[in-house]
Amino acid sequence: MKSMLICEIWSILKTSHGNAILLKPKEADLAVPIFIGTLEMQSILIGKEGMSLSRPHTHDLFLNMLSHVNLTIKKVEIYELKDDVFHARLIITGGEYTKEKPLILDSRPSDALAIASRKKSPIYLASAIVEQTGVPLTFFINDIEETADDQYRSLREQLEQAIAEEEYEQAAEIRDLLKMLENEDDE
Repeated sequence: MKSMLICEIWSILKTSHGNAILLKPKEADLAVPIFIGTLEMQSILIGKEGMSLSRPHTHDLFLNMLSHVNLTIKKVEIYELKDDVFHARLIITGGEYTKEKPLILDSRPSDALAIASRKKSPIYLASAIVEQTGVPLTFFINDIEETADDQYRSLREQLEQAIAEEEYEQAAEIRDLLKMLENEDDE
């Protein structure tokens, strides 16, 4: 079994290469960047902030289904980096699935993290991945300060586009994310 480190979602950045989620192992001064899409970033932010939406997103639907069959997310593992692709899995228990024999489902890291952020499930990262891809936190400090402004601008643009395309549910969700960011700035 690979050595796994418990970690947290430290930050989400918008970079010149795309959106990156930064996973920080506890007790470490470095983070592992995993690049994700814009919709995935929004879903993780929604889960991380505990926002409730008028209609369930795919990750909410999946968790509702698990709940109805008495299954729970025990943890999320990002266990491998192969050919520059991160591999993750959901570890699920309940019913016939026990701690010793859980249900293990393959997942994209972004989906696993969106689910973990909603359920506040532990996130584990293989120590080999941390050794390979970990970057000192100081590298990201300026990016984090700039990212808040970029993230706000990006969400404003997405809101305008959703309204223009008459995607009003999506526009309402983006509006709520913008309000959440504004409230964080006021604190």
